[in-house]
Amino acid sequence: MNEAALPALDPERQAIRELVRGASVELSARDRATPDAYQALLPRGTAIYINFAPGDSYHGSVDAAVRIRRAGFRPVPHVAARYLAGPTQLADFLARAHGEAGIDDVLLIAGDIDQPAGAFRSSLDLIETGLLEKHGIRRIGIAGYPEGHPKIGKAELDTALIGKLAQARQAGLATRIVTQFAFEAGPILSWIRHLRASGVDVPVHVGLAGPATIAALVKFALRCGIGNSIGMMLKHKTSVTRLLTESGSERVIHGLTQGEIASLGLHDLHFFAFGGVTRTCKWLGAIERGDFTLTDDDSGFEVTR
Repeated sequence: MNEAALPALDPERQAIRELVRGASVELSARDRATPDAYQALLPRGTAIYINFAPGDSYHGSVDAAVRIRRAGFRPVPHVAARYLAGPTQLADFLARAHGEAGIDDVLLIAGDIDQPAGAFRSSLDLIETGLLEKHGIRRIGIAGYPEGHPKIGKAELDTALIGKLAQARQAGLATRIVTQFAFEAGPILSWIRHLRASGVDVPVHVGLAGPATIAALVKFALRCGIGNSIGMMLKHKTSVTRLLTESGSERVIHGLTQGEIASLGLHDLHFFAFGGVTRTCKWLGAIERGDFTLTDDDSGFEVTR
């Protein structure tokens, strides 16, 4: 759309629009939709993350990455430590991803299972192998938890994060933090301030939920241990229609723009497409075009359709 054709936006609306611009999205490796379908919805070169869930195979992730790359986007596969049998499997995953899809950027996660499939228990274990840089990986994302983790204490999370960043720096890997999704801006901003005060200066990409049914949002929020956050999201829904059609992230986006995000190093947003990638992309496109109205309550804004 021609920028000159856009209506003039006041600073508050412009800040929302600019924060959303360039956001990454996440899909499942099992998503059989042709990435070509997203070409009219996302700018060329947009980062599309490929989730790695229990039961998935890294072969499926590589296949998805190839399709995404061919469609003109930048695939960023998750590498889940606890789902891999060991260094040989990790090396094959990375070699195929780099060789077949040109992957040089991945998101490292531990994986949501208690008993690892092999020797790896954490993303730090993956970094320490030296296999990432050996197989063409130059950039990595590391998971961050603004509202904590249901199984790991805050101090342990802080120690682990600092250790991963230090090891990645030693390996020559560019790093960023990609956060778990949340429905409150305040805890996110407070957590980033805590990171900066602790000397952590890498870029932070804030994870948020795309539009989905309330059942889907509750399901994933409880699984990820952010029940309090979704409780606040529900509290601020003002109608059944909005409850069923919005993501709960509108008030978070609005709240983030009220903070000093530039000085905090909050670089980008990352959207979990619980309600489908197409739906999330259309919603993001409407916000970027300015097709939304600020609300009188504190729910942020409402996308016009």
